[in-house]
Amino acid sequence: MNGPAYQNASSCVTPSIHLYRISRRVIQQTGKGRIPSMQVFTIIGNGNGLVGLGRGTHADMSLATIKSYSQAIKNMDYVDRFEDRTVWTEVESKFGSTRILMRPRPLGFGLRCGPTLHRLFKAAGIKDISAKVWKSRNPILILQGALRMLQSGHNPLGMGDGAGGPGRRMQKGAGIRSYDSVTRARGRSLAGLTV
Repeated sequence: MNGPAYQNASSCVTPSIHLYRISRRVIQQTGKGRIPSMQVFTIIGNGNGLVGLGRGTHADMSLATIKSYSQAIKNMDYVDRFEDRTVWTEVESKFGSTRILMRPRPLGFGLRCGPTLHRLFKAAGIKDISAKVWKSRNPILILQGALRMLQSGHNPLGMGDGAGGPGRRMQKGAGIRSYDSVTRARGRSLAGLTV
């Protein structure tokens, strides 16, 4: 991806954009030795219900950042908020070894949570919430688990068939699905990006 296209992409999403990055250095052990690379996670949101998480891995830090930024824009999805400020009800979930609890709070309460969740809530436009994280404090697991909780509808993303089994692959090879079919399958509305 070239530089000018990367710069123009941010102006298409929204004028007031929230952008946060988490980076780490990872090493792959091979027969030739240790191969280092950089891994960047980007949280992007408009502060009004749209938020996405992207991951980019490359030997060069700048290319990993560009990859994660474009993935975050592609993964942007709507977060349903109560009165455009908090979650609807108390939600608890487990992702990997991380357990997360989110509670709705009254108007003016603010964000009472750890720094990783604070960035995610600011990007999503959530203003009044308290959240607690137990066990693993790995920021990547916290972000992925919290996004599953926030962007869940009738059939949450990445949660199988909803009854503990693996997700069905009925439409495998059927091509791209329409806007209405995706909305019905997820049980929630999609927010479109205007370009």
